[in-house]
Amino acid sequence: MGFSTLDYIVFGIYCLVIIGLGLWVSKPKKGQEKTANEYFLAGNSLTWWAVGASLIAANISAEHFIAMSGSGYAIGLAIAAYEWLAAVTLIVVAKYFLPIFLEKKIYTMPQFINQRFNRSVSSFFAIFWLLVYVFVNLTSVSYLGALALENIIGVPLIYGIVGLLVFSGIYSIYGGMSSVAWTDVIQVVFLVIGGLFTTFLALDAVGAGSVIDGFGVIFDKTSHHFHMVIARGSSMVPDGSGGFKDTFNDLPGVAVIFGAMWLTNLGYWGFNQYIIQKGLAAKSINEAKKGLIFAGYLKIIVPLLVVIPGITAYVLVNHFTPEELSVIIGKPVEAIGIIGKSDEAYPWLLKNFVPTGIRGLAFAALAAAIVSSLASMINSTSTIFTMDIYKEFFNKEASNKKLVLVGRMAAVVALVIAISVAPMLSNLDQVFQYIQEYTGFIYPGVVVVFAMGLFWKQMTSKAALWTTIITIPIGIIIKLSMPEIPFIMRMGYVFMILCTVASVISFLDKGIKVKSPAADSDVQKLSIKSSYILMALGILCLIAGAIFSISLSHLGVESILMMGVLLLMLGIIFYTNFKIDIEDPKALKVENAKTLFTTNVGFNVGAIGIIVIVVFLYGVFW
Repeated sequence: MGFSTLDYIVFGIYCLVIIGLGLWVSKPKKGQEKTANEYFLAGNSLTWWAVGASLIAANISAEHFIAMSGSGYAIGLAIAAYEWLAAVTLIVVAKYFLPIFLEKKIYTMPQFINQRFNRSVSSFFAIFWLLVYVFVNLTSVSYLGALALENIIGVPLIYGIVGLLVFSGIYSIYGGMSSVAWTDVIQVVFLVIGGLFTTFLALDAVGAGSVIDGFGVIFDKTSHHFHMVIARGSSMVPDGSGGFKDTFNDLPGVAVIFGAMWLTNLGYWGFNQYIIQKGLAAKSINEAKKGLIFAGYLKIIVPLLVVIPGITAYVLVNHFTPEELSVIIGKPVEAIGIIGKSDEAYPWLLKNFVPTGIRGLAFAALAAAIVSSLASMINSTSTIFTMDIYKEFFNKEASNKKLVLVGRMAAVVALVIAISVAPMLSNLDQVFQYIQEYTGFIYPGVVVVFAMGLFWKQMTSKAALWTTIITIPIGIIIKLSMPEIPFIMRMGYVFMILCTVASVISFLDKGIKVKSPAADSDVQKLSIKSSYILMALGILCLIAGAIFSISLSHLGVESILMMGVLLLMLGIIFYTNFKIDIEDPKALKVENAKTLFTTNVGFNVGAIGIIVIVVFLYGVFW
C-alpha cells in the first residue's frame, strides 16, 4: 500500500489510544475487585451515545468493509437491505424487547430463556451462541481483517489473523465490557471519518474531481447495480468456486422486504448476545432506547461507507481500460493490481485511491471496525460461557473474582480456536453471504422461541425445547432436498414450520397450568380488536401468496406466506393471551407494562424519521 511515515504515525496513535483507553477505563479502584456486573455489563454505566456507538462498532466489522463491500461489487446496492431494514428493526427492539430484558436484570440471552422456560432450553441456546461466535463470527471477522492486511500492506494471512485477535483480546479480556464499550466510542469516530474519506476519494477520482459527478458516473455506467429488488435471472455473481450463480439466490426479490430477512434482523439485533449486551449495560431503560434510535440512524449511512465503494470499484475495473485507470490513479498499469475475488474490492480501493497521509486514517477505520467487533464477540463469548455454563453447572456459588477469572480464561480459549479455524475460509467468495446463510440456520428458532417466550402466555417449556432441537435439522433437510431455494426463503419456510410446531405442542401440552391474573378491561378490548385485524391481514397474505406464488415466483412473492404466518401468529398470541384464562406457570410477568413500553416524544420523532428515510430510499432505488 505504500505507507508513509505519517501513515504509520496515524495508525500507531490509533493503536495506542485504543489500548490505553481500554486499560484505563476498566482499571478497578484501588483495593477493590472488579465485580461480575462491572466486568460483563460495565456496571450499567453506559449513556445513550455510548450504547449506540458501541452497538454500531460491534456490528460494523470486516464483514462490512471487506465482505459487504465485496457484495456491493458483485451485487450492488441491494445488499444495503440488511442495513436499512436493520434500522427499522432497532425501533422494535428498543420499544418492545430491550425494556423487558432490562427489567429482568439479566446478563445473557440464555439466562432469560432459563427464567422463562428451563435450563435445558437455555443450555441449548448457550451452546448455539458459543458455536456461532467462535466458529462463524470470530473466524470470519478475523479472516476478513487479515485478508485486508495481506492485500494492503502485505502481512501474511496467518500473522494477520493472530495479530488482530491478540490486539482485540489485550484490552477486552482484561477490562471486560467497560473497555469494549468506551473504546467503541473512539472506534466509531475512526470508522466513520476514515470510511467517508475512502468513499469520497474514490468517487472524486471517478468524477474527475467531483464527488457528485462521481455518483452520476457510477449510476450511469452500472444502473443495474442500483436496484434494491432483484428478479430471478436478472444478474449473475461469482459462486466462489470459479463459476457463477443467480444473484436472486442471495437476495430473492421482495423476499428481503416481506420474508425472512426480518428474522435475521430480529434475531441479530434483538436476541444476539454481543449486540444486545450493549443495551443491557445502559444506565436506564430510557438511555437504552435512545441509544438504539441513535444506532438506527448510523445504520442508514453504513451503505455509504461500504456498499458505494464496492460499486465504485466495480465501475472502475469493468468500465475503464487499464490505461485509463493508470491516468486516473497516477500509477503504472502493473502497479494497480486486479480484483480477483469480490472481497478484494475495498482493499484495492485503499491501495490505489487513498493518498499518502490519509492511508493511516483509512486503515485505522478498517482496523477499528475489525477490532471493535472482535472485542465484543470475545466479551460476549466469555459472558455466556461464564454465566450460563460455568456458573450454572460447575460452581453456583462462584465469587465475583472467580467469575471474572473464568471469563478471561474462556476468552483466551475462544481466541485459540478462532486462530486455528479462520484460515479455512480462504476459498470463499463473498464471505458476507457465508455468514448470513449459516447463522440463518439458527435465527428462525431463535426468533420463535424468544418472541413467543416474551409475549405468549401459552408457550410451554416443552414447546420451546422441541422448537430449539428441530431448528437446525429442518434447515438442513430443506437445504439438501431443495438446494435451489435461496437461503432467505428457506429461513421463512423453517419459521413457518417452527411456528406451527410450537403452537401445536403448547396447546397439547398437558403440563401444569396456572390461572391467568385479571387483565385491565381496556387493554383486553384493544388486544382482542388488534388480534382480529392481525389474523385478517395474515389470512389475506396467505391467500395472496397462494394465488401469486407461481406466476410471480421470479420476484420471490411466495415470501409473503411467511409474513402471513407471522401476522396470523401475532393475532393468535393477542387473542389467546386474554381469551384463555390459564397460562404457562413461567409465563412472563411484566410489572407496569404501560410505563415500560411507553416512549417519549423524542423517541417517537426519531423512530418516524428512520421509517420515512428508509421508505424514501426504497422508493428511489426500487
